[in-house]
Amino acid sequence: MITNKKKFYKTLLLGVLKLMVAGIFIGYFKEYDLWIAVLLAVKIIHNIYKNILKPTHKNWLLLLGMFLTCFGGIVGETWGVSAGYWEYHAVERALPLWIPFAWMYTFYFLYTLELNLIPYLKNQSQKNKILLALVLALILPALGEVITIHFGVWTYYWPFQILGVPLYAFICLVFVHMSIYTVLYFICKKYKIKDIVFN
Repeated sequence: MITNKKKFYKTLLLGVLKLMVAGIFIGYFKEYDLWIAVLLAVKIIHNIYKNILKPTHKNWLLLLGMFLTCFGGIVGETWGVSAGYWEYHAVERALPLWIPFAWMYTFYFLYTLELNLIPYLKNQSQKNKILLALVLALILPALGEVITIHFGVWTYYWPFQILGVPLYAFICLVFVHMSIYTVLYFICKKYKIKDIVFN
């Protein structure tokens, strides 16, 4: 299934390490949500410039995916916190200021990781790409949550938890990410946009 296992797993491991560093950073500096938001916003602006504004082939799907994920994430976060399903700590507001940027960056992170992993798939069929997206969406965001929960950034109050992350959260994370992917897949199909992740 994988043509170059060494490069595939090296790329995956690098992505996991980046995720862990981000989780530890947010966890350690959780009281400074404004500064975390500013740093994430700067990183996102840099990524937008690098991937959308600067190159001749402008990846507008990436920007659309980031905004859709941000919107879906904010809706979900607002619903979850107001319903008492989870709670953020160490900040004076219900939702830390970095939340929208974290959701945007999550899409960017998953998309670019898939972009780098797909070339190593022996069979780059839509089925294998969906399977890769499902596995990454199921494991990586939850891993980031485990790290930040460990550092006391927030607490879930749903039952059936694995390392602080409830089964419902796994389902919600996969639902949000795969819903965005489905929308982008149909946009690519309708407008005949070539994209390695969604074609």
